[in-house]
Order: sequence, then C-alpha cells, then structure tokens
Amino acid sequence: MPRRTPRTFTAADRDALGRERCEHPDPRVQQRLDVVWLIRAGATQARTGQLAGVSKATVARCIAIVRRDGVHGVREFHRVKPTSARNAHQPSLEVELRERPPHTTAEAAGRIEARTGVRRKEAPVRQFRKSVSAGGGAGGAPSRCPRRRRSTSTGEPRPRSFGTG
Repeated sequence: MPRRTPRTFTAADRDALGRERCEHPDPRVQQRLDVVWLIRAGATQARTGQLAGVSKATVARCIAIVRRDGVHGVREFHRVKPTSARNAHQPSLEVELRERPPHTTAEAAGRIEARTGVRRKEAPVRQFRKSVSAGGGAGGAPSRCPRRRRSTSTGEPRPRSFGTG
C-alpha cells in the first residue's frame, strides 16, 4: 500500500492551531484541534488517540476532514439535534391541554396518541404537561385546595366566624 504524503500546514494554519486549540468556545472543536496538532507534531494515530482521549476512529475522521477541507473544516462542528414528531402538533396540544386539563398523565398520553398518532411513555408526557403548565401552577388548572383568604391590610388570616354574632 502506498504511503500517503504528509500534509503540510502553512504558518497561518500552525498559528491558528496553537491558539484555537485552547481558546475555541466549543470543547469538541478543541479536541479535534488537539488531534490535528498532535498529528502535525508527528505522533502516530494510536498515540494521538491516547493523548487526546479519543478513539483511533475519531483520529482517522479528523485526518479525513483535514485532507478534505483543510484546518478550517475541523473548526466547524455540525450537531444534529433530533426533533420529536410531537413538535408539529405542539401548539394544538398545548391549547387542548390548557382548555381541558387531563386528570392523569396516562389520560394525557392517551389523548396525545389519539391526536398525533405518536405514542409516548409517561415520563415525557409528564414533562410536557409541566412545560405547558397543564398540571397546575400559573396558568394551568385551578388548584383543588382552596386558598386561605388574607386580610388586605396586615397579611394575617381573617378571623373565622362560627355563626355567632
């Protein structure tokens, strides 16, 4: 198998690597820059992985990025955040759960499944109910415990009358 020629880095690339591997705001990009720095210094892929705390596959991916896009490619890190199928239905679900608050989380999960076709376990449904304040709190269902009335002037409870006088 033919040996690949080592990539040569310009002076600007070397300066940027040295500076940004400690200063870049994203720790994953810092880790990638450390890998490139170590490879540029002549370390093997296995040794680079040990020193940088990453797998050999990650080292190989970083090298492939540098070969394809240069040092600039290592600085970019595109995270893909998964989205829930419920997100498209969220506004209508919020309205429904506020107008007709469910009594239990299981009831809420059933109504969400009937409306969206997406079945959720109770923990995410409970979290969703809390986020829309459907289970209580400000703007949610009224509390089942009546509040004690306070007098307006002192903040002390009003005296109870027991039908006398």
